[in-house]
Amino acid sequence: MALEHVNTQSDLLPGYRLDLKWNDSECEPGKGITILYDLLYNPPQKIMLLGPGCSTVTTTIAEAAKMWNLIVMSYGSSSPALSDRKRFTTFFRTHPSANLNNPAYVQLFKHYGWKKINIIQEAEEVFVSSVENLESLCKQAGIDIVTRQSFLKDPAEAVRNLNRSDARIIVGLFYETPARKVFCEAYKNNLYGKRVVWLIIGWYADNWFQVDDKSINCTAEHLQTALEGHLTAESLIKNLNNVTTLSGMTTNDFFDQLRPRLDKSPEHTPGYVESPLAYDAVWAIALAFNKSIQELAKFGKRLEDFTYSDEFTARVIYESMQNVTFEGVSGRVSFTSEGDRIAPTQLEQMQDGIYKVLGYYDPFKDQIDWSTKYRDRWIGGKPPRHETLIIPTLRTVDRFLFWSMVSLAAFGIACAIACFVFNMMHRLRRHVQMSHPNINNLILLGISLCLVAVVLLGLDGSFIPQSSFHMLCQARAWVLIVGFTLSYGSMFAKIWNVHSLSTRAKKESKKVESWQLYVVVAGLLAIDVLILALWTGINPMRLEAHRFPPEAAKDIEDDIEYEPLLEQCVSTNDTIWMGIIFAYKGLFLIFGLFLAYETRNVKIRELNDSRFVGMSIYNVVVLCIITAPVTMIINKQHNAKFVFVALSIMFCCFLSMGLIFVPKVIEIYRRKTGEHHDSKKLEDSLPSREEEEKHQKLLAENEQLKKQIQEKEEKVKLLNERLRQRATERARLTKEQVSKESGSASRQSLVSAQITQDRHSDSALPSSTDPSTINSIYEL
Repeated sequence: MALEHVNTQSDLLPGYRLDLKWNDSECEPGKGITILYDLLYNPPQKIMLLGPGCSTVTTTIAEAAKMWNLIVMSYGSSSPALSDRKRFTTFFRTHPSANLNNPAYVQLFKHYGWKKINIIQEAEEVFVSSVENLESLCKQAGIDIVTRQSFLKDPAEAVRNLNRSDARIIVGLFYETPARKVFCEAYKNNLYGKRVVWLIIGWYADNWFQVDDKSINCTAEHLQTALEGHLTAESLIKNLNNVTTLSGMTTNDFFDQLRPRLDKSPEHTPGYVESPLAYDAVWAIALAFNKSIQELAKFGKRLEDFTYSDEFTARVIYESMQNVTFEGVSGRVSFTSEGDRIAPTQLEQMQDGIYKVLGYYDPFKDQIDWSTKYRDRWIGGKPPRHETLIIPTLRTVDRFLFWSMVSLAAFGIACAIACFVFNMMHRLRRHVQMSHPNINNLILLGISLCLVAVVLLGLDGSFIPQSSFHMLCQARAWVLIVGFTLSYGSMFAKIWNVHSLSTRAKKESKKVESWQLYVVVAGLLAIDVLILALWTGINPMRLEAHRFPPEAAKDIEDDIEYEPLLEQCVSTNDTIWMGIIFAYKGLFLIFGLFLAYETRNVKIRELNDSRFVGMSIYNVVVLCIITAPVTMIINKQHNAKFVFVALSIMFCCFLSMGLIFVPKVIEIYRRKTGEHHDSKKLEDSLPSREEEEKHQKLLAENEQLKKQIQEKEEKVKLLNERLRQRATERARLTKEQVSKESGSASRQSLVSAQITQDRHSDSALPSSTDPSTINSIYEL
């Protein structure tokens, strides 16, 4: 058709006739090279090569043609590798490069919000080059390529790998025959449906999936099921506006004239879709020759004088082809410096087994025109997601638990205020005054701050915006630590003074000065403020969300999972700072426990509530020892952690207020109800400081006397043993003397004297039953 139309144009190639020698290489590079040599070394002289239609053959032919100064015009080669001008210096094509579809893919990804894609490709150079270009464009657009699979003959393993990686958005680059194998495997692996969408090449025949293919064991219905809803992209090969072209025909006129020439129906005719490209390729050659004839005439040369070594004529033909531009039946025809054709991309979707045009991608505007009569249609009613939708959900404290703890904390603060009022009203009474009411007020202030910290610990992102959450984190630490130091530190100051007074010498002053208690509390508070200030200044706390494993939604078909988030206050080097706090507070607690234990039996009139303070310290230490490790264990269980910490804090606060203030309230109440005399006797019955010191002295003397008695008992035991030994010796000597028949008078006198002497010695030793000795021991 093209040759007929070109040769009938009187103003085109005047005096010349375009002729074509056709050979089929069957997409085999080896056969293509053989045909090329036959054409080159057999007359007539060839001026330009039209074809081949396969990229694999074109790669070989176009790279060799430059050796004979031949221009190659291809109408069916789309390999991006052919755009390499250094390698293919004389190559042009009316078929757009496969890379031209990649920007359309990227715009599709952006349109549907797909940020993660997967690629499966046939191991051919055309597709390898195209995928590399697509990866580059996706990287620039911020789109991740999750996995890239390739296959040579059998795509089964590649498809299984896609399925294992939970691929959703899949770009497939392969020829028509492997495409049927791919989608047969996709059907077997259930890699289709409402959660999966395929994007493949669009230049297959419309009924390519219905071809009887013996190499697969899937029916056409199976393939159609797997293909339903997939998208295709192909460079547009017809004039969208259907205007009259250079040949005098519109695109519709072209196909109307072409159909009667076909031996088969258009759907079963290979290359029917690309026929406008071949038609326009012949017109591009004619226009280039027409321009070259004019240019060569200026130098006295003719086109028919061209030889394979004529670089000048080859250069003229090359420049003429480079400048060709016209309106063809495949659209506007022009060439880039790489010899590529620039054309719009047509986007289609299979709906009920039929391809429907959704829009066109304009490479000059880099946007998609969706103004067609068809709209996208999806199996699930909406486009698939590129991955399971993860919806972050904030884990907040249960509202019932939160308000319950807040109510208890508010009640505790009210109790603290009531105790403060009581303390101030009765501060001049002796029973209250001797317990240092101002220090007790500090205890109440610390308790109130700890109860306020309970409320702060329950606040979360549902109450506080993220922009202000870091201030909540700082407030939690400051309020809780300062409150603890004021309350426990005041009790510590009291018990320390009790211990100090109980260990002073008798002549030293025994008076309790209030300023001494204030200094202790102020010193402890200064250490806290210093640590907190350094922590806040160097590594301030911030909000960080701890992510838990996603949980599937009730409706799995919606492809939604919920990711629980737990807000936590963290900081850089928070382990070090927490270690400093725990170490300091731990020593603080242990020392307070030691002092409370040492003074458990001490009664001092000037600090009449010291015993109750000691009991409070016991409880605080025990609860702190329990709460700290348990809190670390249940750190990720927000409700349990909040309730446990809140109850521990409130238990300490209520117990401390009860032990310190309830006895005072009872005492004042007794005074007001007429029991003043009994309470006075009870108060007077308490030992004074002098009596307490005398008691301690007597205890020390008693211990000393016990040691002396033990020493005396040991001495008596030793002496009794010696007496028994001497009695045994005397009995032995007497027996020996009686057994002798005679003895000298002088020896009897000596024995008698010896016995007398021993008796005198024995009489000098005290007896264990001597009454005087026993009486002296009892006196001691």
